Formats: sequence, C-alpha cells, structure tokens
Amino acid sequence: MQTQTQFYTLPDPFECRAGGTIPKVTLAYETYGELNADKSNAILVFHALSGSQHAAGTCENVPEAHPYWTEECVPGWWDLFIGPKKAINTERFFVICVNYLGGCYGSTGPSSPHPEDGKPYGSRFPFIKTEDIVRSQALLLDHMGIQKLHAVTGPSVGGMLCLSFATLYPDRVDIVLPLGTGPQITHLQRLHNFEQITAIESDHHFNHGDYYDGPYPDQGLMLARMIAHKTYVSLETMATRARGELIQPKDRYSFYQLGHQMESYMFHHGKKFVKRFDANTYLRIMAMWQRFNLKRGVNAKTLTEVFERCTHQRYMIFSIDTDVCFYPEEQAELERLLKAANVRSLRVTVHSEKGHDSFLLEPDLFTPHIRHTLEYDW
Repeated sequence: MQTQTQFYTLPDPFECRAGGTIPKVTLAYETYGELNADKSNAILVFHALSGSQHAAGTCENVPEAHPYWTEECVPGWWDLFIGPKKAINTERFFVICVNYLGGCYGSTGPSSPHPEDGKPYGSRFPFIKTEDIVRSQALLLDHMGIQKLHAVTGPSVGGMLCLSFATLYPDRVDIVLPLGTGPQITHLQRLHNFEQITAIESDHHFNHGDYYDGPYPDQGLMLARMIAHKTYVSLETMATRARGELIQPKDRYSFYQLGHQMESYMFHHGKKFVKRFDANTYLRIMAMWQRFNLKRGVNAKTLTEVFERCTHQRYMIFSIDTDVCFYPEEQAELERLLKAANVRSLRVTVHSEKGHDSFLLEPDLFTPHIRHTLEYDW
C-alpha cells in the first residue's frame, strides 16, 4: 500500500501552554481506510518518541521531512498492525496518525523555517507540553469534521498522549487503547531522560539549538539514543541481534577499543539514528515527557479525579512482561486508578522475549485483543 503524507495548516497562531507563540503551525498526517458517512469510525493513533505520521504502508519520500526521511522511514512504523484485516482493520475503520507538533517529519518544529526570516526556528522554538500536541491534533480533527473518535491509541510515549487526549477531551472518544505506557512519569524514566537531554546539550556543536548551518550535534544525539535503546529491547534479544562482526569505529574513540559485539551493535544503532532524527525535536519530546502530568491538564488534585471524567469510556491496557522502559507495574497502577474512578477497563499482559519493542514487532500477541476491543462491546 503506497501512502502519501498530507498537510494541514492551523488557521491561527498557536499559543503554547508553557508560553510562546508559533505564528504558523502545519501538521503532517496520514490516513488509512475510509471515513464513514456519520464520521463515527475514526481512530487516532499517537506515535512513539521517534515515530512519524507514517504508520502504515510504504511512503518513499516526504520532501518536507528532508534530510530526515531515510530508508528506515519508508515502511510504516506500525504496518504490522494497521491495514485490511489487521489489528486495526482499515476495511472497517478510518485511521489518522499525525507527526507531533515540534516534530521533524513535516510538522512544524525546530528545524522548520520561521515565517519571518526563513531560517530554522532552532532555539526560538518554544517548550511543548503534551496538552499542546493533543490540542493541535484536536484542531485537525475539527477541520476533518470528526467530533468524536471511535478510539484513541498509542504505544510508549504515544500511549501517554493517548491518555492525555482521553482525559482532556473525554467526550470526544469512546475507547482508549494504550500500549506499554503509564499514567505518570517514573523516577527511573526521569533520570534516563535527563541523561539523554544532558548528552545532547553537552555536545559542543549543539550551540543552544542553533546548529542548522552545521556541524550538527551528532555525537550528543547518538549517545542519547544509545542511552534510550537499552530500554527498548530486552538484553537477551539485543545479545542475539549483536552476534556478528565486531566493527571498530574509526571516528569516535581514541583510547578505548570496542571489545564486544554488544558495544558494536549499540554504536551502530546510535549512529544510524542521527541520520533520521533532529536533536532539537528529540529534546522537545524529552522535555514534554519530563513534564507529563495528567492532573495539570484538567486541574485535578488526584489521578483518580482525572479519570472520573471518563466513566463512559472503555480502556484496554497492554503490559509487556519484559518491558524495562514502562514496567508492568505502571500499567497495573493505571488499571487501579481506572477502577477507583469506576471506568471500565481490562488489562492484558503480553509475554514476550523482545521487551518494550514488542508492540512494534509481534502483532500476533496483540491483534486478537485489539480487534475484540475495537469491534465488540464488553
């Protein structure tokens, strides 16, 4: 299935919750399936940290995402899950996926040209909160004439945004389907994220975010990705993938010589990542995650109070037993909060050897539960 990115420019300047105004916001998005006559079959998908609007099918090029649209971006990041007769069945549902505000795949972000001078925003791009991303996508839905979603879903950081949408706009969604995520940031996530932020900010090429004339802060972004990557894939799976030639990088280490394939594997993935992602976008998403707070979004005192706005909704929560990015205890806490708020919920634990990335790689473990949730009442 060949797909094409579409674009929508918001009619008004965008006021960010933490302060600052973006004069002109364009959102890059893709859709799959057909919207029915009463517009009741729409599903909004939030991508994970380094994902894009391209969730399914094949998209050879997005010129607006240059230079970040590499071969790795061509296949849809959730193509195993979205399509005819797949977990999210496009013969039945109309699926929308949007590149985040602040992104680097076509939505307005730090690498986008500022309308006043045509130069990249860089350090001028404001702090983005989850509420900003969710509100921008709600405005896109308004443009499409979709007032209520059949479902909202997303994995990892996308799952946090999924929860944010469901609680900020409870009357606009029936089914909430978060995968491998949690209701609040944990201490361990906060520390991992801070390490990644520090890695980028410490790169002497970062220049406060104004590096687009070159050179780019590739070393800092590579290190940030290496810090994160070890939480995405189980160590056993990583060790299996790393069985191969030990390649010594000639442009990085002066004293240390790599001594194990795991080191070579991690270096390779970090170096590959910098070709397809912008350091400023990475920082914006990290900072957004660091400030994730569902209570703040709706001025609630407790998380239970947050979910009391959602008593008409149904939640299907997915845990992955080997996940060390969002531990299963986090989904158990989400389930507890929903039950305390009298919100219908079910939680499924997926048993996988692949860790957090199971939500990308193993559709057979998720598909029966996703299809049942979306297509039947319970």
